[in-house]
Amino acid sequence: MTTGMNLWDANVWSFVITMTLLFVAMIVANTLRNTIPALRRLMIPSSVLGGFILLIVNTFCKNVLDIQLYQTSMLEILTYHGLGLGFSAMALRTVDKKQDNRSKTGAFDSGVTVVSTYLLQAVLGLIVTVILFYAINSFFASGILLPMGYGQGPGQAYTWGHTYEASWGFANGTSFGLAVSSMGFVCASIGGVVYLTSMRRKGRFTGEMGKDANDADMTIDEYAGKNEIPLSESMDKFTIQVALVFFAYILAFLFMKGVNVIVDTGVLGGLGKTVQSMIWGFQFLFGTLFAILVRTVLNKLRKKNVVKRDYVNNFMMNRISGFMFDIMVIASIAAIDLNAFLVPSFIVPLTIICVLGAVGSYIYLRVICRRVFPMYEDAAFLSLYGMLTGTASTGAILLREVDPKFETQASDNLVYHQPWAILFGFPMFLLLGVAPQSVGKCLLTLGICVALLAVMNVILFRKAIFKKKK
Repeated sequence: MTTGMNLWDANVWSFVITMTLLFVAMIVANTLRNTIPALRRLMIPSSVLGGFILLIVNTFCKNVLDIQLYQTSMLEILTYHGLGLGFSAMALRTVDKKQDNRSKTGAFDSGVTVVSTYLLQAVLGLIVTVILFYAINSFFASGILLPMGYGQGPGQAYTWGHTYEASWGFANGTSFGLAVSSMGFVCASIGGVVYLTSMRRKGRFTGEMGKDANDADMTIDEYAGKNEIPLSESMDKFTIQVALVFFAYILAFLFMKGVNVIVDTGVLGGLGKTVQSMIWGFQFLFGTLFAILVRTVLNKLRKKNVVKRDYVNNFMMNRISGFMFDIMVIASIAAIDLNAFLVPSFIVPLTIICVLGAVGSYIYLRVICRRVFPMYEDAAFLSLYGMLTGTASTGAILLREVDPKFETQASDNLVYHQPWAILFGFPMFLLLGVAPQSVGKCLLTLGICVALLAVMNVILFRKAIFKKKK
């Protein structure tokens, strides 16, 4: 019985070709970054630079040579799943608690700072796009994609941009979200260079910008634990790590599919559409939760001696998450439709909110870090600004410039802030499904974000407020 498929057909090789293009673009970008000092000093990650290279090359091939190198839909899928799989891998790691208690208040304050910056970006973005809705008829709720692109990164920017386009009629919404996240990486690099240059003038920074990390000091314990499974047996150790990541992620899929079944019954009424969009938009969060569940079950079985060895390797999980995030970033940039930039209702709000978001975040975080993290102000600013305009990896890149061995509390905060950020940020995330429904509900969302921002600032500056009252 024949399937009618030839081994030389394009659909047999399309995935491999697309992945090869992504890898080649990243290698070219990394080579350029290592050979051009000025480019290295900009501290733009190779995945970001590779994304722009691939986007330009594909645009040239499509418009001049009439050849399309890849299907945008495949890159969008890679962006979506790269986020969920990356977070699942991160959540499976075993994180040792600090013995010096450095993270007691720093992690909490960092989590609140992250959420308050999300809210600031949402407020600035919505103010701009609501005004532009009346001026040039742009999509009124597109401004709330600013914290998704800047604060959350390409995965969430794609997810909600696509949701707004598919469910609420936001023309070119997918490209809008991806463009916001791409500009976030650029703003992270520019802001980092500006801040480090300012530090150099004040004599607080004497290093070389963009210098690569040195792994020579790493010990064997950082690569493998004492009671882990061997590197290679009947099933390779790395294969087991990948299997655990995908298992946790598929559990999240089954959970979301179950919610879909409930929504399809109509029991939720008009709320069902909003719930459905939110559920599938937060696939990374459910991936994280189920990965924590898998890790907890394995730890319990290990303590009861049902499982004899440790199956999760932190070093490999870090590599898997890094790989997924690199693929997510380069795919998200290469998937942008440059034709949308010719539309005024697209390019005008995009330009204004990206510039305003970068400047506003920079100034706001400067004030917070000076008041809330005075003992490690520079490290706190670089890590938070990098993370809140790019991704956690961007924050780590900027932090490494002033803290090469990640010895300050700022490095701890990058890890331990997440539970607090999820807790305080959840109300804002609920509003993502409300804002695009109508102009009135968008204004209601804006008002709630302003109120939440005020609450977050009271929490952040609580010591100064209570001191003044005393």
